[in-house]
Amino acid sequence: MAPAADMADSTAMAQSFSLANMVPQAPANNRKTWAAIEKATRQYVLRASGDVYVITGPVYGSRPATVGNNKVWVPKYLFKLVYDHTSGRAWAYWVENTDQAHASKPISYKELVNKTGIQLLPMVGNDDT
Repeated sequence: MAPAADMADSTAMAQSFSLANMVPQAPANNRKTWAAIEKATRQYVLRASGDVYVITGPVYGSRPATVGNNKVWVPKYLFKLVYDHTSGRAWAYWVENTDQAHASKPISYKELVNKTGIQLLPMVGNDDT
């Protein structure tokens, strides 16, 4: 789920459209809410004084909706975790995968771990950074 706009050149941008790099997403969410989150993340990374790691992913419900003949699962939520190695800060954007979803204040890394059950940054404490 790496954004095409983050790619270094046109070849990398074209490769970002691989099915391995995408999930079904509500159209208005993708064009507005999620695009704003990607832009905010990109701007933060450009201002940061050191390495910033970004992990983006889907979260599925217990009985995911599907699309297409191959019954591709549709995520219920999407997240974007940002970890600034220099400051030691980590936060995440958490958005329901609907056209009505709006970006809210980022959640803590601890809250993301609680929501997903996945410790994505084992080197980071599970506190409210």
